[in-house]
Amino acid sequence: MDICTMKKSFYLALLSSTVLLSACGEKPNPEITLAPISADVHYLASDELKGRASFTEYADNAAEYIAFRFKDVGLKPYKGSYLQSFSIYLRRPISTSVSLNGQAINLKDVAFVAGKAQLEWQDPSKLNITVVGADDSLRDAFRVANQQGGEQLLLVSPAQAKLFKRYKSYFEYPKAKMSKEDHGSLFAILTDDIKVNALNINATSELEEKPLSNVVGILPAKKSNTETVLFSAHYDHLPPKFADDKETIFNGADDNASGVSGIISLAKHFAALGNNKRDLMFVAFGAEEIGGFGSKYFSTHIDPNNIVAMINLEMIGKPSKFGAGKLWMTGYERSDLAQIMNQSLKSLNTEIYPDPYPKQNLFYRSDNATLARLGVPAHSFSSTQIDKDEHYHQSTDDVSTLDLKSLTQVVKTVAVASQPLVSGEATPSRIDKQQVKQSGKIF
Repeated sequence: MDICTMKKSFYLALLSSTVLLSACGEKPNPEITLAPISADVHYLASDELKGRASFTEYADNAAEYIAFRFKDVGLKPYKGSYLQSFSIYLRRPISTSVSLNGQAINLKDVAFVAGKAQLEWQDPSKLNITVVGADDSLRDAFRVANQQGGEQLLLVSPAQAKLFKRYKSYFEYPKAKMSKEDHGSLFAILTDDIKVNALNINATSELEEKPLSNVVGILPAKKSNTETVLFSAHYDHLPPKFADDKETIFNGADDNASGVSGIISLAKHFAALGNNKRDLMFVAFGAEEIGGFGSKYFSTHIDPNNIVAMINLEMIGKPSKFGAGKLWMTGYERSDLAQIMNQSLKSLNTEIYPDPYPKQNLFYRSDNATLARLGVPAHSFSSTQIDKDEHYHQSTDDVSTLDLKSLTQVVKTVAVASQPLVSGEATPSRIDKQQVKQSGKIF
C-alpha cells in the first residue's frame, strides 16, 4: 500500500465525520477528538485489512498505515525506521495420528503443539501425564504443562469440551517460536479415559522462518533523557475463515484497532503539547495473538531499566462495567502506577479501577506481561467486559459494536492520568520480577 492510498483512507474517513483537518503548518492542536479516532478504527477494522492476521499482506498494510500515522502526528522513527522488523519460526503440521488404549482418536478431539519435525510417542513412562477432570481447571493444566516444557500429555474430561475447543482452535493456528530450539511438545485428548495403558502418537511438521514487524515511533524529550514512558497496543488480530466458498472476516475492531487508535491519538496529543520531560515511545506490537512475539522481540532490544512505565491499551472500545469512558488496569497491586495516575485524575473526578476479572488472568494475556517479567511497571488498560463480551474473537467484532464516544473519553482519561509520568514528576515503583510467572516453553 502506498502513502497516497493510506492518506486517502484516513482523510476520507475524517471527511465522512464532517471534520476538516487543519492546513499544514498551522499550530498543532493537542485536543483529543472523536474524528481521527473514528477514522483510524474504521480503517484498521475494515474488510480491506481482512483481520490483520500475522504473516499476511494485510498485517503489513496495517503496519505501514500505523507508521504513516506516527509520522503524520509528529513522531520520529526508532533507529532510522518506524518498522522494527524481525523473524520468528513457524511450525506447520503435516500429518498426525493418535491412538489411546488401542482406540484411534478422531483429531477433532485432539489439541496439540509439536516441538520437533518428527514426533513419536509410544512409551507413556517417558511423558508427563495429567488427568484433567470435569471439575479441574483446564486453563491451569495447560499453563503448568506449558511452563514445565518437555513431553506433556493431557487427558481431558469431555465435560471440558467448550474450553477445550477454544484451545484446539488456538493450537490449530501454526505455532511459532523466537528460535529453532525444541522446548517440548503437548498433546491434549478429550477422553473419558484416565489411565494410559497403550499409546501411539505420530506427528510430522516443518519449520518455516517468517518475517514480522512492530511499529515504533519516538517523541524525544526536550532535553537529553534516558528515561522513557512506553505507550503500546497490538495491531494484529485473526485470519479469515472459509466455509462453502464464503469468507468470514474477523475485523478486530475492539481487539485491538481500538487500542491502536488510542496510542495514535495520545502521540498526537503529546506531540502537540511539546513539553514532555521524558522520551515517549509509542509501539504497535505485531503477533500478540499468536504468542506476544512482537513484545518479546522488542524487550530484547531495549534496556528495561530505562522504561519508567508501560501503558498498554487493550480493547478500549466499549463501556466498561464501571460506565462509559471508564477503564480498569491489570496487575493493579503490582506497582503504584495506578495510585500515581489516579492522583492526576482527581481533577476529572474519575479514576482507573482494578481489574474486575482476576480469574481471567488478564495480566498475562497481553504484551505488558513480557515487560513486567523484566521489572517494568507494565500494565494493560481496558474497558472490555470480557466475562460477557459475545464479540470477543468473533467475526462480529466490528466497528458497529463499539461506542466511539466512550473510546474517545478513555483516551482522554489516559492522557491526563499519564501526565505526571510524561512530565517527569512521578516515577512508579518497579514490579517484583520474582512475583511474575514466566512465559511458557511450549506455546
